[in-house]
Amino acid sequence: MSDDAKRDDGPAEKATPDPFEGLSIDFGGGPTDAVSLNGNGGATASPAPISFGAPISFDTPPAAPVRPKTGGPVGGPDDGAERDENRTKMLIIGSGPAGLTAAIYAARANLEPIVLAGIVPGGQLMITSDVENYPGFPDGILGPELMAKFRAQAERFGTRVIDVDVERVDLSTRPFRAWARGIEYRADAVIVATGASALWLGLESETRLRGRGVSACATCDGFFFRDKEIAVVGGGDTALEEATYLTRFATKVHLLHRRESFRASKIMIDRAIAHPKIEIHTNTAVDEVLGGAKVEGLRLRDTATDAVRDVPMEGLFVAIGYRPNTDVFKDELEVDEKGYLVVRDETGSKIEGVFIAGDVHDHRYRQAVTAAADGCKAAIDAERWLESEGISEATTAGAW
Repeated sequence: MSDDAKRDDGPAEKATPDPFEGLSIDFGGGPTDAVSLNGNGGATASPAPISFGAPISFDTPPAAPVRPKTGGPVGGPDDGAERDENRTKMLIIGSGPAGLTAAIYAARANLEPIVLAGIVPGGQLMITSDVENYPGFPDGILGPELMAKFRAQAERFGTRVIDVDVERVDLSTRPFRAWARGIEYRADAVIVATGASALWLGLESETRLRGRGVSACATCDGFFFRDKEIAVVGGGDTALEEATYLTRFATKVHLLHRRESFRASKIMIDRAIAHPKIEIHTNTAVDEVLGGAKVEGLRLRDTATDAVRDVPMEGLFVAIGYRPNTDVFKDELEVDEKGYLVVRDETGSKIEGVFIAGDVHDHRYRQAVTAAADGCKAAIDAERWLESEGISEATTAGAW
C-alpha cells in the first residue's frame, strides 16, 4: 500500500486543523524529481505536506501599507533644504500666456512648478475686451475669461499660482532664488515671462474706457472698428505701423502727435503721408477721452497755442510704446538697448537654467498666441536641461 493510502486510511488526530494539509511543492520537472519536504527524501516518494504550524485566518484585514516619510530637498542638488512649499524644480515668474503655458507643460512633466503671478495677474489680456484671433474660439472670448482658462488648466495639473510681485532675484548660484512679500522661493530652473506693459497717456478717462473704444493693440482690436473714424496717438514707427494697419478697417485714421516732427523712420512717414485714409495732426495732444459707456470723442489741445477743441471720434489707439517688465532682472540678465531681455538659442539666457519667454523679449509680434508658443518652448527646454543635470527624469513625448 502506498504512503498516500496509509495517510488516507488513518490520519492522526490534530488539535488544530492545518488548512494547508495535503499541499506539496514540486521543484522538479516531473514525478521522478519530486522531493519530500518532511526530511524523508526519496526520488520516488510523494512529497509530504508543508505544515505552517498554525491556522491562517482569512477574515483578518491586511495591514495598511507603510508610507515613506517625506523630507529632504525637492528635485535638484542637495542644498541642505528640507522639503517645503517654496522649493521647486521650476519657478515661473509671470502669468500671461507665456507664463501659464509654460506652467501647463512643466506641470505635465512633473516639475512641480510655482508661478509667481504678480499682484495684477494675467498679462495684457486682462485689459482686453474681445479676443477674436486666438485659435479655438470661433465666437471670440473676453481677455480675462481666456486668462482664467489658462490659469485653471495650469492649476489642474498641479501648478501653484501665487499672486505676488517679485521684488528681487538672485540668479548667481543654484538653487536660484526669488523674493516676494518677504518670502524666499528657490528653484532649480527659472522661466522669466514677465511680459511688457503698454505705455498709456495717464488720463482717468482713458483708463475708464479701456476695452470700450480705447486700445493699445491694433492687431488685436482693429477688426472691431470697421467703418469707424478713429485716432492713433504716437510719433514712432509703432504708431505709424498701427495707423497704416487700421486703414484696413476704419473709414479714416487720425494720426495725432504732440510734436512738430515724427521720430519714426522716413519710409514709414512717407507711407502715412501718402495714404488717403490717414490724416496727420502734429502739435496735437489728447487731454481727455469723451464718452460714457464707449468712446464718443476726444478733447484735443494744440501744443503750440494751447487752443482746445472737441472732435467726434469712435476709437482711440495709444501707440506711444511699451515698457518691458525687466527692472528686477537688469543686474542679472542681459538687456538690449530698449530694455528687453536678450535670448540665446530660442529661449535661453546667459545663465544656464534660466529661460525667457514671451513679450519680455519679443518686441516684434506681441501676440498672445506667440507668447504661448514661447512658453511651451521654454518649458520643454527647461525640462530637457533639468534632465541633463540629473534633476528630473526623462519624459516621453506623451508627457507633453
